[in-house]
Amino acid sequence: MPRHKKIAAVLILLLALGLIGINLYDNQQAKKQAAQEKQRTTILEKTQVDKTEEKKERATDFSLQTTDGKTIRLSDYRGKKVILNFWATWCPPCKAEMPHMQKFYEAHHDEVEVIAVNLTSLDNGNAALEKFIQDYKLSFTIPLDRDGEVGNQYKAYTIPTSYLIDADGFIEQKIIGPMNEEMMEELITSHG
Repeated sequence: MPRHKKIAAVLILLLALGLIGINLYDNQQAKKQAAQEKQRTTILEKTQVDKTEEKKERATDFSLQTTDGKTIRLSDYRGKKVILNFWATWCPPCKAEMPHMQKFYEAHHDEVEVIAVNLTSLDNGNAALEKFIQDYKLSFTIPLDRDGEVGNQYKAYTIPTSYLIDADGFIEQKIIGPMNEEMMEELITSHG
């Protein structure tokens, strides 16, 4: 076979392999997107509390100072549902979640309290925190976990991590990963 035909055959073979590779990559990306979408739609089902158990776990009480210098206790909010969230300013999923959390809080603050515990011991300092709060116009309670003790008690090893706590102070559900406003509303309504 002449040399130019061999080169043409090799080029055609390389082109075909390249197209097969691109097709495989596209299929992998589509599967990855489908898996991510499935994860997002089922995130509310993730829980460390067995809903079939009659005995629920009581949320561990804590006392922390907020960004405005007040000291709050989780038990101060008994009688009201609470979304207890753990986050940090450098966390991209936390950044994505915060506008949704603020909108949810504005719409439902009469019936549900949002307590967003900043994992201060892992964060980038007070200036970064203040800028974050201003940039996102956050108005819900933000306690500071300066030594990481509360985050450890609540096993907030992946952030954001949130807990739905009922009006009696019992954990209804644990959610690992970011939530949007619709998910928060569904979470609250599904737990009466």
